[in-house]
Amino acid sequence: MKISIVTISFNQKQYLKACIDSILSQAGCEIEYIIVDPGSRDGSRELINTYGEQIIKVFEPDEGPADGLNQGFARATGEVYGFINSDDYLLPNALAAVSDFFKQRQHSTFVTGQGFTEYADGRRAPITPNVLTEQVMLHRSAVLFQQATFFSAEMFKQAGGFNTQNKTCWDYELYLKFLVNGATHQIIPQDLAVFRLHAGSISGSGRLNDLYFDELDHLFEKYVGRKRNWLDKGRTVYLRTQRELARRALRAHS
Repeated sequence: MKISIVTISFNQKQYLKACIDSILSQAGCEIEYIIVDPGSRDGSRELINTYGEQIIKVFEPDEGPADGLNQGFARATGEVYGFINSDDYLLPNALAAVSDFFKQRQHSTFVTGQGFTEYADGRRAPITPNVLTEQVMLHRSAVLFQQATFFSAEMFKQAGGFNTQNKTCWDYELYLKFLVNGATHQIIPQDLAVFRLHAGSISGSGRLNDLYFDELDHLFEKYVGRKRNWLDKGRTVYLRTQRELARRALRAHS
């Protein structure tokens, strides 16, 4: 089983080598690695080129991260897809665990593993995602861990790829599309990836927070057919409480 991994990269050379090495060093499965760089000027492209044919390179302009990911997956030939940002990285044996999961299950499901947030000072905090459902996602009760999430090529193509108009939560919208299309989500109780949180990242800077919540509201209206109200907000509080209880139990037994 071949796993295709796409990385979008733009002027993050200081993190890029660790990301690349974490993927190319994976054992126990066949890997296809694609890096999309729309025009870095910090030496990133030169670094990518040192890996030769180990990496499929997409050095073309794009209209943002979602478009870049679509360009990358347009070149993918694997049966299973995943994507990881240039400042994040996989843990050893992560893709072997993913390969084993998909060999044992139908492709009508997608999967997320556990892992860590890594702060600029080197501290780590565990990430324990919850099982995703339409209700959980529409009511903002999802703990997404994109770096450790994998799905079939067929599922991605059925969903039509990423919405290039979504500028903050393209991954959230994609996973919601999977669920709307009838997919199920499962958790691998194993640490698979690390999400780096730093001042230069979108999450670390918080510069797009307002747009992020606007786009979540848009998704709610699109799939529910109305605006969020106070009852929905109460439902969010309830679901988040249930989520935390489930996550603690999962982490305690992993």
